[in-house]
Amino acid sequence: MTKIAIIGSQQSGRTALTSRLGKKGDVSDITMYDFAKSGIILTAIDATGYPKSIKPLLTALNLTDIALLCIPTTGPDAYTGECIVALDLLNYKHGIIVLTKSDTSHPYALEELKRKIKSVTAGTVLESWEDCISVSTTTFEGMEELKERIFSVGAKVDEEVAQLNDLPARVVVDHVFNVTGIGCVVLGIVQQGTIHTKDKMSMLPIDKPIEIRSIQMHDADVKSATAGSRVGLAIKNIQAKDVERGYVISNEEIVATDFTLNCSLSRFAKPIAVGDTLHLFVGLQSAPVHVEKIVICGGADADRAAPGSEYVVITLSGSKKVAYRETDRFILANLDEKQRFVGYGLV
Repeated sequence: MTKIAIIGSQQSGRTALTSRLGKKGDVSDITMYDFAKSGIILTAIDATGYPKSIKPLLTALNLTDIALLCIPTTGPDAYTGECIVALDLLNYKHGIIVLTKSDTSHPYALEELKRKIKSVTAGTVLESWEDCISVSTTTFEGMEELKERIFSVGAKVDEEVAQLNDLPARVVVDHVFNVTGIGCVVLGIVQQGTIHTKDKMSMLPIDKPIEIRSIQMHDADVKSATAGSRVGLAIKNIQAKDVERGYVISNEEIVATDFTLNCSLSRFAKPIAVGDTLHLFVGLQSAPVHVEKIVICGGADADRAAPGSEYVVITLSGSKKVAYRETDRFILANLDEKQRFVGYGLV
């Protein structure tokens, strides 16, 4: 199963592109599109609530394995830059830069734009991505090549994800609702491990014991689902009103409100200081946090940390419970700034 995030500014052509890649499904601040044919299964997610909010952008990226960064022929803008920062902070390994609306530009101009983008993305994780591809959703030029590239990268991702099947099971919830006669139903991604019907697990961070009553994949009942699968789960012992997007079905999470993170700060962000209020994102969860302490490289306490700083230990306090694992990457953001992403950290 191939899962892709379609990201970019509002004028990037991302929504038109996503609509050409599947049938429209669930709509919220993200919009799901599904495609299934001849054994090929594709889920595409348009971060429709971005750039008004960065949460849909991070949600789309955390639910997928491949990103398509859409850039129109007019070139990158500030939100393109913010998407590049987010991808770099997440260490997002697989993606394709898509030059949209190619029918509105001359081929020489497109080649010049490709050179400009290569310069802009130098030194970021995007350097290792697939080369830029030009497409038009009007003439359909480049669309077949794009699909071929998506499925080629998807095959590599499938090999990587298969190695996660034997890890402890973990499902991240992205939608929840009540079904008459069934009860609580959640939609989500099996991030790792394998789940089975009748499995007894916990809904976190609320630490509620639950049981998986049934599993559906693409409207078909199944007995189990492996890492990378998008699933619908009927859940016993919990009500839909008690579950939120971002909750985790697992037996091995850490739950906390306060965090001490080893951080690397974006060189494009403004300095952060003790006393600042930031927003913390991990997976699909988010919480406001207060900067209590900063320790810079060498072990000295500091009042602030400069953009581009590495090996900065930041102590954060909050009031909202968050479920995580020690391998999770935390993203820090300042929602009051023009470029909102501050950096990333590990516990």
